[in-house]
Amino acid sequence: MGLKSKTMEIVKYFEFKFNKNLGQNFLIDENILKKIIDAAELDENSTVIEIGPGIGTLTQEMAKRCKKVVAVEIDKNLIPILEETLGNFKNIKIIHSDALKVDFNKIIKEENLENVKVVANLPYYVTTPIIAKLLNERVKISSMIIMIQKEVADRILAKPNTDEYGTLSLLCQYHCDIKKICKVSPNCFVPPPRVESMVIRLDIRDQKRVEVLDEELFFNIIKSAFNMRRKTLSNSLKSIANEDILLKALEELSIDPKRRGETLSIEEFAKLSNILSKQKS
Repeated sequence: MGLKSKTMEIVKYFEFKFNKNLGQNFLIDENILKKIIDAAELDENSTVIEIGPGIGTLTQEMAKRCKKVVAVEIDKNLIPILEETLGNFKNIKIIHSDALKVDFNKIIKEENLENVKVVANLPYYVTTPIIAKLLNERVKISSMIIMIQKEVADRILAKPNTDEYGTLSLLCQYHCDIKKICKVSPNCFVPPPRVESMVIRLDIRDQKRVEVLDEELFFNIIKSAFNMRRKTLSNSLKSIANEDILLKALEELSIDPKRRGETLSIEEFAKLSNILSKQKS
């Protein structure tokens, strides 16, 4: 029996109703499933945190290859299904909780997880908040292999001077090395979403991409620069530093104050942040 038939049989047997508010789209393409598994590079020493396991399709395949899988599922209606479909696996733990409220580092410690990877088909409506949470909270993981909306993947991968380039691009590129795995058609899911998806891999860097003296200031500058994209740097960064200090810093870096935030590279943001940080201290 194919993956699509198995999925529909389980959905029918448990009389499961898809919840649009939770962005539930179950993967039914075996080729894409294999690509995710291959990209995760799991072995007997790996442990996995999965966010949004659905009916456990990906969970089962990962449990066959790694030491342990901890699956976090928000929908109470999926818990009895997961307990049934994953019941034969002793190395899977199901946690019924909202991933945005979970203390992942606490789970990693309590479950004694090592060499941890996040592997997930992330619900579209929480994709950006979950990625930001994992990075900002310094969750002790080595990588994320995630299937997300293609539009969000494009933003993560974006370069300066593009419409997609923004705070998410810089957050991910600061913390991670990023690799595109594959595009995924809506027909690979049930029910099919209205948009294309993409699988990407983010490897957490031991050293951040750029060195900054004050990380909070660095990201405040980025947020201010993109808060109103059409504004010039001299206008958008007024809340960060007074005009004289800001203009002097930009001149030192040979950055035209009339440039917009979307034109600056991560290296330029870092240099600007470091100069302004020294001015504050």
